Amino acid sequence: MKFYLPLICAATLLASCGNNADKATTTGAAPATSSASVADLDQQFLSAWNGKDAAKASALLADDVQFLQGETRFSGKSEVMNKWITPTITTISGLKTSVVSSGNDANTAYEAGTFSVDVLPTATDNTAGTGAGNFIFLWKKGGDGNWKLSYAQLEDLPVRANK
Repeated sequence: MKFYLPLICAATLLASCGNNADKATTTGAAPATSSASVADLDQQFLSAWNGKDAAKASALLADDVQFLQGETRFSGKSEVMNKWITPTITTISGLKTSVVSSGNDANTAYEAGTFSVDVLPTATDNTAGTGAGNFIFLWKKGGDGNWKLSYAQLEDLPVRANK
């Protein structure tokens, strides 16, 4: 269950704007803008996560993305997908964030705060519960002008089993 909460954090960032909105819809990449709307970036990721769309979530990740949750650290898009998103996207639902701090400039954007999530039973663990904790997502604008999730850190509390 430890890996379920990181999925929640990842679900909080991406940008959209103006003439590139169609490109973001068809390619999964956040559209190029001079600066990011962090709320839009996060909403795109949350929508992909809550929609169980791993391909769309993957399209929002930078090639060199870093994921941290406690002692767990994954580096690079392939490892983050294979060890965090793919194994947990179907076991987490209702990912919600509450932003405490955010900011951006022309090349970076971040959002930090708290998250909550519903943890669903799996074939190997029949326990359902709720998870909560703190998150930070860092977005960077790539050379192609598209915004990608570069860093996700989740610090979560133990999952509370539903009664």
